[in-house]
Amino acid sequence: MNAVGRYFVPRWWGGPLDVEGLALQSVKAAAEAVNLYTGTPGRFGTTPELTAPAFDSFGHLRIAGRKPQGFAPPSGFRKTADGWIRLHANYPHHEQRLLQALGATSAEEVERELRSLPALDAEAAIQEQGGIAAAVRTRSEWLATDMGRAAGSGPWVAVEYPDGRTAGFGLREAAAATGDASGTAHRAAGLPLAGLRVLDLTRVIAGPVATRLLAALGADVLRIDPPAIPEIEDQFVDTAFGKSSASFDVERPANQHQLQQLLAGADAVVMGYRHGALDRFGLSPRDLMAAHPGLVVVSLDSWGRAGPWSGLRGFDSIVQAACGIAHIYGIKDDDGGWRPGALPVQALDHATGYGVAAAAVRLLAARRRTGMGGAAHLSLARTAEELFSLASGQNASSLNSPTSAESPAELSAPEYRFMDSSYGELRYVGPPLLDAGRPLDYPSPPPPYGRSPATWP
Repeated sequence: MNAVGRYFVPRWWGGPLDVEGLALQSVKAAAEAVNLYTGTPGRFGTTPELTAPAFDSFGHLRIAGRKPQGFAPPSGFRKTADGWIRLHANYPHHEQRLLQALGATSAEEVERELRSLPALDAEAAIQEQGGIAAAVRTRSEWLATDMGRAAGSGPWVAVEYPDGRTAGFGLREAAAATGDASGTAHRAAGLPLAGLRVLDLTRVIAGPVATRLLAALGADVLRIDPPAIPEIEDQFVDTAFGKSSASFDVERPANQHQLQQLLAGADAVVMGYRHGALDRFGLSPRDLMAAHPGLVVVSLDSWGRAGPWSGLRGFDSIVQAACGIAHIYGIKDDDGGWRPGALPVQALDHATGYGVAAAAVRLLAARRRTGMGGAAHLSLARTAEELFSLASGQNASSLNSPTSAESPAELSAPEYRFMDSSYGELRYVGPPLLDAGRPLDYPSPPPPYGRSPATWP
């Protein structure tokens, strides 16, 4: 049984690692941050029945009755000359870089080329071309690398203030209850973040999950995407509830003044590109804090700010392959051989997203007291280390060990909600938070992609 706050809940996914604990504690971290912000202990909470479907929101989504498309054909696990590698090529530009790295013209040729290369050689060749891949490593192999050691350093959420002070907190600390964890305290009128403006410079899953929750809590969220690299539509629909969406090229000098106006009017900025990718536009956390001392800045990336991969692109599935998760979840295939596996949901993305939301709200709460903003940073690789840490150290807040033989329990079916949108009727699951005992919902459907003006309402 997992211990989260005063909840004792069964494993519902099962498997070697305590993904349930990671999910519940990360959502609890967000709930406790909002309780801190509102000064109302116990107002916001969560339950397994809300958290489980929220961590698979894409899987539950239906767009005009259609199931959204998952991984593209070139993506996934592939055999190499000496093992396995995981590829990510859902975006067209990443697929092109993969094909160029291997001298291939199709997914079939990619598979054939990989079988002639050692996994580490293939990984290096693809990364050098800007493609996205990771060899499937054992846990001990990952920990023996410079990147593996760097990924485990520092707190889950690293914090820096404009005056140079630093701080940080871990998953268990962030999830620690400040009051009744059931979400049954008095419900105040209105949403807690109403009137706050959040500039959303994120893509894919983790960052958009964070800003989706901030929108559900009442913030005005403006998401900006580069016109040259559009988001995958189904992915956008899943994570854009409650937001505005603008297509805006920050690289154009003519747009710099407008960008500065957006920053000047923002309370918080959330950034989800690879480490350092936006620095040249004056969007590094330190530059932003220097220019806007009251601004809250939260950034996330795949690999963290230290180590040889700190500037590389990555995704949840790629981090799983590199850090040992894919090996731990390996299974026997139909031919009697072995193949790597994956977590039951993209838990690194979602848990990091709720950690980002928690960090943003905590910093906003601190700003109320001091008038000063701050910056926080998270990474998928560091969240993976939090997942592994749940299996070690048995104390009151630790969760199941990876050797647990407990059978997965069945949760009740999700309570689906329906909303009309420009994409058709949407079937979706709501945010994983209770507000004074009542489930939170999104205030509006996903907007037409890129059609909103790049201005504050």
